Amino acid sequence: MTDFATPEQTAHRTNAVREAAVAAGRDLGLEITEGKVLYELFSVVVHLAPAPVVARIPTVLPHTTTLEDLARRQQQELDVAQWLHDQGTPVIPPSPLVPRKPVQKDGLSITFWPFTDEDKSSEPDYVKNSELAADLHKALRDYPGELDFLSSADPRFVREGLERLEGQDLVDPADLARAKSEWQVLEPLVSDEAEFQKAFPGIDLQPIHGDSPPANIFASTNGPLFSDFELITKGPVEWDLGGLGPELEAAYNRGAEKNGLRTLDKDVLRFVNAVGAIRVIAYLSCADQLPAMVEFMKPFINQWRDTDPYA
Repeated sequence: MTDFATPEQTAHRTNAVREAAVAAGRDLGLEITEGKVLYELFSVVVHLAPAPVVARIPTVLPHTTTLEDLARRQQQELDVAQWLHDQGTPVIPPSPLVPRKPVQKDGLSITFWPFTDEDKSSEPDYVKNSELAADLHKALRDYPGELDFLSSADPRFVREGLERLEGQDLVDPADLARAKSEWQVLEPLVSDEAEFQKAFPGIDLQPIHGDSPPANIFASTNGPLFSDFELITKGPVEWDLGGLGPELEAAYNRGAEKNGLRTLDKDVLRFVNAVGAIRVIAYLSCADQLPAMVEFMKPFINQWRDTDPYA
């Protein structure tokens, strides 16, 4: 059995994170009277009111992620967001009111961003967002920063996460056995750039968002802004469109053609969708930290169960 965090424990964690964010902001010279929690799931986002600054603090982390690993990834995020902003790409840049680097406080690693007013007048348009993702990919092609190949796949965590799920009641044993079998095929392709290029000759690699740009476009009152580059990496553009389905893939392809970029490759999409599904299963090894993810992940696992095994 998995010992899940209770609602009381989760609330205590959120409050502790809020207090750490406020203290870190004050250490940087911000005038703060209140920390307002705006969002919490895998991260907690706190408005350091009345300063026009929000702090973002990752809280649900793989067992393989150290504070140093997290800070390095956050620095890459801050750097790429600032660079894109400087090029005129519509993004949420780092806050200009504090140094552009992660701050460690009470065992947490914190980044600071401008408070941005949200346009709540309509629901997210993921078709439009998927088309816009091609604009981001075009902008990222010239990013000069050094990035590791598919670091957002986190292959060590996936492998060890699957092992941790053995004997738990979070995943059907048949699903776990299939996931482990598929990961033996997939892991070399996400761990080694040369192996990937051998399997998918002619597929170019470039800086990519690393997560899902269509789901990470913030609807500001001044228009859509790309955000949340915490998984920035180098890889095929298909990685950013994994799991979205034919309609959104077609929307991206329209954007790619407008930008003079290649359209999505079906074989690479199948690969990234398979990797994404196994990563979802592996993340259930973190469910003790965030019990809500068990129900949240079920539709993804059910969808994967209906696909052919990756071999």
